[in-house]
Amino acid sequence: MALSTLGGISLWSVVVVLPAVQAEFGVDRATAALPYTLTMIGFAIGGVLMGRMTDRLGIMGPALIGAVALGLGYIAAANATTLWQFALAQGVLVALLGGAASFGPIVADISHWFNRRRGIAVAIAASGNYLAGAFWPPLVQHFVQTVGWRQTHLGIGIVCAVTMVPLALALRRKPPTQHAGTMLHPASAQASLGLSPTALQVVLAFAGFCCCVAMSMPQVHIVAYCGDLGYGVTHGAEMLSIMLGFGIISRVGSGFIADRIGGLPTLLLGSIGQMLALLLYLGFSGLSSLYAVSALFGLVQGGIVPSYAIVIREYLPAREAGMRFGVVIMATLFGMAFGGWISGVIFDVTGSYQAAFANGALWNLLNAGIALALLTRGARRVAPA
Repeated sequence: MALSTLGGISLWSVVVVLPAVQAEFGVDRATAALPYTLTMIGFAIGGVLMGRMTDRLGIMGPALIGAVALGLGYIAAANATTLWQFALAQGVLVALLGGAASFGPIVADISHWFNRRRGIAVAIAASGNYLAGAFWPPLVQHFVQTVGWRQTHLGIGIVCAVTMVPLALALRRKPPTQHAGTMLHPASAQASLGLSPTALQVVLAFAGFCCCVAMSMPQVHIVAYCGDLGYGVTHGAEMLSIMLGFGIISRVGSGFIADRIGGLPTLLLGSIGQMLALLLYLGFSGLSSLYAVSALFGLVQGGIVPSYAIVIREYLPAREAGMRFGVVIMATLFGMAFGGWISGVIFDVTGSYQAAFANGALWNLLNAGIALALLTRGARRVAPA
């Protein structure tokens, strides 16, 4: 969790420094957003690459690469003389080789160490991503205002290298199952849903895309939505912070639930809860109501993504967990990117976010349908003849 929290800065710092970087290089807002775009792409692709490396070599190697790459990446970004240099440092070193190693591979690796309490172990490790969102932005903003974004990036690079390298070295032991060269689940578990591993991987990736198209609507647009309603962007930023804070509770809670009922039922519960919360945004637009709905949204959606890791460990080969979870994470990031964009398009066409919330709910309905179909399929195959 500590590694994930430290490495999670790769997703948040680029958002905080965007105005300062824009002013520094004298570009428009769309061009200034290029580093963020490359960060999302790098994080998505890096999750698969680092996940595959974790499957083959264990977690310590990718974690060390991530720690060193983050340090070098932030130092390179601090010394960038053009926006393209900054964007490449952010996309390749900070995201693809750095931050990507601190989420999916770590979550996949921790799943090998636990059987009975795998759900809560995965949830705690995955909470680092949200803890980073709550911890880093205000700290980065403080130093940007006091010493400038370049000095802030130098400091981040040094902190990441100094703290993450020792943490990575602490993970040098391989999981017990890797010592024995065995899988945690029998091979017959792969066929329990009546799908090949590749087919199930595709289904889970598409489900991840769908749920994150829906998830992106409040997370990307809540600040602008509050501004449009006349409440001011400060309230919107507070609502986003509340979402992330309650998302941590959701992730830990979903881990407890998954340990008792399994990954697919937990995924279905989270999906239904997220869809209902999105629909509540359609019915309530008062300031107090939006705070309450945002808290509820965070409380139900935070556990969805870690549930995919549990499903993968329950139904797919253990030796491929890192790569396969990385593929799902890549799909969720593409879903976030597409969802944030399409919600903006819908707003531009309709002049309101109501249709965008409804669009998110429809994508969420598709996700819930996939989870229900898989769950029903599994129950039907284990039912007595």
